[in-house]
Amino acid sequence: MFILFLSALSTFSKPPSCCARANNLWIPGRYNDGFAFVAEGQCKSEATGARATVDVARRASARASRDSACCARYQSAVPALAAQPLNLRNLDAQEMASALAPFGVAADVSRRVFAAVHRDGVDSLEAAQPRLRGLSLPAARRIDAAAVWPRLEVLERRRASDGFLKYLFRLADGPSIEAVRIPLPDPEAARALRAARAAGEAPRGLTALPTAKYTVCLSSQAGCALACDFCATGRLGGIRSLETWEILEQLRVVAAEADHPVRGAVFQGMGEPLLNYQSVTRAARVLSHPAGPAIAAKAITISTAGVVPAIRRYLDERQPYRLIFSLGAPNSAERALLMPIERRWPLPELMGAIRSYVEATRTRATIAYVAIGGVNTTPEHARQLAALLAGVKVKLNLIDVNDETGRYHPPTPDELEAFRDALAQEWGGPVVRRYSGGGEIGAACGTLSASRRGGASVDGPEGGRLPILP
Repeated sequence: MFILFLSALSTFSKPPSCCARANNLWIPGRYNDGFAFVAEGQCKSEATGARATVDVARRASARASRDSACCARYQSAVPALAAQPLNLRNLDAQEMASALAPFGVAADVSRRVFAAVHRDGVDSLEAAQPRLRGLSLPAARRIDAAAVWPRLEVLERRRASDGFLKYLFRLADGPSIEAVRIPLPDPEAARALRAARAAGEAPRGLTALPTAKYTVCLSSQAGCALACDFCATGRLGGIRSLETWEILEQLRVVAAEADHPVRGAVFQGMGEPLLNYQSVTRAARVLSHPAGPAIAAKAITISTAGVVPAIRRYLDERQPYRLIFSLGAPNSAERALLMPIERRWPLPELMGAIRSYVEATRTRATIAYVAIGGVNTTPEHARQLAALLAGVKVKLNLIDVNDETGRYHPPTPDELEAFRDALAQEWGGPVVRRYSGGGEIGAACGTLSASRRGGASVDGPEGGRLPILP
């Protein structure tokens, strides 16, 4: 199988105007265990028969506390598991051990159950009991009687000519979400191509390389409340955040149907991941667990439009996954027009959080910059961007805008060249051009909107194994 040598792109988030009041984001997020609203430094979750309040400032470090008075509003799922049927698919390893202890399941047996649930995708512990050493048949039956085993419905698989495969899922309560299987090239072939290009023996641009593995672009919410002006997902509005199992189920389905292993996950699909902090970080823990899908933590990427308090919390908790920060424009006035989140957490606060990320992780931060012709790619924008990034260890990813409304267009080659030249002269940091795959099927950055168009509709799981290019 061959693919175009492309890099995965992010889909960034956005809120409908009805969710923005006095420059504060009020983001309703409906969960199966209740309703949550963001308000004044707290995340309040109102569940059936239960109410939980989490004071964000209590979790923050002294550094983050400076920000908490004005920017500690963010959405976080607070599951009321006691009021719900037992859903093992919604639990990380520690939570599963606690949930199974009342059934007499020891910690080492719980780890085997965790693997059966999250690696093997079982639908019943009774059926799996013969290979779960230490789990008695009566215990397996009692757990099954108390548990639910939900699945997402696959509405459609749609394949693009460049090898990207988009899955359309329906949630149990009606909304649709999407995940994208992204083909990645064989590392040896990629290194050989780079060497050939450096020697002038191979042309620049897109080149067909054999597929070796996949990464999966995951949705964290149905719709998005952040209303970035160039993003199709934001035009859906904020519908609700996903539970952990709904995130994990996307990857399970894609991996089960793939002809090559899934070695990465990117939270760059529908929604703003850090507005669903609990579910997203729990899903990442499950994905990276050696008894689960065993995806390396460094191969899990979480994208954010700049939810500063959640970034601070992420650093305080020393999460091991990569963050990517979406910028949009090098100054607050223009960024606010493209990304309304700027009115809530402006560039100076975001850049402060990025500096903290660099210091805490001792790595180069990745900044995604959506390139829009005539809007944010002039030499003057390059100079402003250079000044903004001065002294910060970052890598800049340039991503052409994908706007199906036709209001925004990618920069022309000449415009982009002038922008990059000015950036090199004023800044000199690493700049990477990222290419958007799956555009014909609505799988590219900024186009995820539960659409059904383009490419080839693929029936059945075998579609994941069909050759992409001759």
